Amino acid sequence: MFALRTLLLLLLCLGPGPGPGSEAKVTRSCTETRQILGARGYSLSLLPPALISGEHLRICPQEYTCCSSEIEERLTWDTETTFRGLVEESGSFLVHMLAARHRKFDEVFREMLSSAEHSLALLFHRSYGRLYSQHTPLFSSLFSRLRDYYEKSGEGLDDALVDFWAQLLEKMFPLLHPQYIFSPDYLFCLTRLASSADDSLKPFGDSPRRLRLQITRAMVAARAFIQGLETGRDVVSEALKVPMSQGCKRAVMRLTGCPLCRGVASLPPCRGFCFNVAHGCLSSQGLDPDWGAYLDGLLFLAEKIQGPFSFEVAAQSIGVKISEGLIYLQENSVAVSTQVFQECGGPPKAPARARRAPAPPASPEEVGRLWTVGADEERPTMAAGSSLPRLVWELRERLDRVRGFWAGLPLTVCGDPRMAADITQEAAPCWTGTGRGRYLLPVVGGSLTEQLNNPEVGGEASNPDLQTRTRRLHLRAATIRMRAAALGRDLELEDWDEDASGSGEGQHYADDWMAGAAAVPPPARPPRPPRRDGAGGKGGGVIIRHNQGRSRTGGTSVGFHTQPILILSLSALALLGPR
Repeated sequence: MFALRTLLLLLLCLGPGPGPGSEAKVTRSCTETRQILGARGYSLSLLPPALISGEHLRICPQEYTCCSSEIEERLTWDTETTFRGLVEESGSFLVHMLAARHRKFDEVFREMLSSAEHSLALLFHRSYGRLYSQHTPLFSSLFSRLRDYYEKSGEGLDDALVDFWAQLLEKMFPLLHPQYIFSPDYLFCLTRLASSADDSLKPFGDSPRRLRLQITRAMVAARAFIQGLETGRDVVSEALKVPMSQGCKRAVMRLTGCPLCRGVASLPPCRGFCFNVAHGCLSSQGLDPDWGAYLDGLLFLAEKIQGPFSFEVAAQSIGVKISEGLIYLQENSVAVSTQVFQECGGPPKAPARARRAPAPPASPEEVGRLWTVGADEERPTMAAGSSLPRLVWELRERLDRVRGFWAGLPLTVCGDPRMAADITQEAAPCWTGTGRGRYLLPVVGGSLTEQLNNPEVGGEASNPDLQTRTRRLHLRAATIRMRAAALGRDLELEDWDEDASGSGEGQHYADDWMAGAAAVPPPARPPRPPRRDGAGGKGGGVIIRHNQGRSRTGGTSVGFHTQPILILSLSALALLGPR
């Protein structure tokens, strides 16, 4: 009997254990939550001192909780801000890298243009003396227009070179014949004859065409390259400002905010849980697959800039090609003058008094060696060119490191201790979204197809929004421009010239890069008839050139020469169309 009574007392003492709620009250409290949120600036009056019923919660599990409705709402905003800040912080180095590369390459290109102008001034002043000093504005205007093309607009590069040679001819031809008077009408006839479609009069030989080809390719490539770096910098900067959907906000709150509400603030989220949330929120906001094509376009064009489309070689060649053209004009002055006199008529002779009275602007020695460069003259060189190969090498090295940035961004985010448990503690209990344990739900990849089965973020949150598609469109357009520039083509110009087209290596002249080989003959060009600025047909010698069959506002053919707006439209249809 005594033994039976003892057994009954023992059973009464053990009795039924506390329910789930009682166990929660025993094992958890709000002390740690109040300390953490109080340190963040939360009002302690809004934080319950002990666990309360969680029926009012909208995101976290509706069990015993340390959060009121106001605290849950504010914590949702805080966790979103933390997540977005972490994404921007993870990609800030990429923005800074592209900005630094843009700044360095831009400085080198500008320095090369300035050095080319300075070297030309030194070379010509030493070689030609007062003849150059009297015509300095002509050369300064050429470099100003080259800078305008590089810095501001994509129009006028071809016209800048054509106008330069025309003005140079107007200045130099009278110097060859000081015994004649050349009226503005006669100079207009001269420049019209020199710019005729059949190239019957080539007063400067092949130098204008070769300089134009070399400068155009180099300037187009450099400008597209700088614009590509600038576009990449801006697009990446905007892409890192992640627009979060409501589903993504709720998922991030469940990941990092709900442990505070459950009173387990020190319990880190499970890594698989974080991966699903990060993939769901970031996969649709990245720039893949256009990112890889953009990097390839940058590197391909960078190799061209220091190779066949060398900006340094083109800048150095400006003074050399002009000198060669002037030497050709002097050596062939008889043939050139004969053809001009046949086409435009004989100019009136200057009065004898006018020929004897004032002293000529240049000395007889200078006139005798008109624009002749000695064989031992030093060609212009630029210190900036030595840094270009190093910059290209550094760019290649840095771009290789960031090629997988967008695919690895979720891993980077979940590597932060605020977002997930450390990989060394993967076997330890962690926050699963509902409590302490191990995350057993499948971890999905980052593709849009896999995101349809994401257990944490709905499929609608994984679809790219309009802003993301627009950013990818801009990146794709920059890639197309760089690829075209690597072929010697400027998509921003509708005034195409056949000299600037070619194969993948681009059509170039062997004597520009390989000494001793013959120049490639020029292809036929459409006529570029000049007309005078005015309605009368007679007046000054200023000419305005118009291209037959083509205009600045529309092209006549559609192919690879497609206008940029058409390329953007087709790309937009590809992005906005059915996936």
